This record gives sequence, structure tokens and C-alpha cells, in this order.
Amino acid sequence: LTDGIRKVHDFLTVGAPAPLQEGVADALEQLEADFYRGLAQSYRARRDLLFAALAESGFRCTPPEGAYYILADYSELSELDDTAFAVWLSREVGVTPVPGSSFFARGDGRSLVRFVFCKTEDVLQEAARRLRSIGRGGVARGAEAAARSGLQG
Repeated sequence: LTDGIRKVHDFLTVGAPAPLQEGVADALEQLEADFYRGLAQSYRARRDLLFAALAESGFRCTPPEGAYYILADYSELSELDDTAFAVWLSREVGVTPVPGSSFFARGDGRSLVRFVFCKTEDVLQEAARRLRSIGRGGVARGAEAAARSGLQG
């Protein structure tokens, strides 16, 4: 039951109402090409930062070409299922991914977690530092609780 509730909650909080989408689409058509080039460059840099940290930490993943998230296979790091691994990573490392099974039917995605890179560069730098601690065999999280880190979501 809670799996279904979590999926509904995720999709309700991520999607925007259709009238809002139309208004934003009209506004976006008025922006200059330089805006979009800068936006693409900024997201590419964020993607590359997070991708490098994941790869160096032992996750297997491919850099996305148009998404703001990276779906990563952690099977070389842990035998936990995706939900337990996501909870462990949040509590012990201070970086919170979304369990991969949230995006698949029939129980697929149990060795995957999803990380977003639509965060500020300083938050991503800190997440990268924390993730790299996994690859070195230690977990360097710092004293603050995961809930206060700004790295959730």
C-alpha cells in the first residue's frame, strides 16, 4: 500500500497543471537563444559533476542527454533492494536518491536509484564529496543530519 501512495505522491508533486504549462510555454517563446544556450551549458556542467561522482563511487550509469536526473545501478556496491539502499544512502551518506522501482512495473528496477542534478552547484559539490567517500570504502557524512543537508530529493 505504501509503495502505491509514494508513487502517487511523487507524480502529484512533480507535475504542473495544464493551464500553468501553457502560460509558461508562451513566456518561454519570448526568451532569447542565449538564455537557452546558457541553461543547457549550466545543466550539462551539473550533470557532468554528478555523473563523475557516481562513476567514481562505483555506480554504473550513463550520462543522460536530455533529462535532469541520472538512473544509476548500485549492484556493485550493495545487495540491498532499491528502497533499503536509498534509505541507507540518505541516513549514512546524506544523499537521498529515489528508488528505481518507482519508475518500473512488475518489480523491475530493484538495483537502480535515481539522482537529480537540478540543484545548486554547491549542493552538488557536497553531494559529490559524500558520494566519493563510498568509493574509498568510508562514509564521510559530517555531523549534520541528512534531513538538514539540503541534499534530499
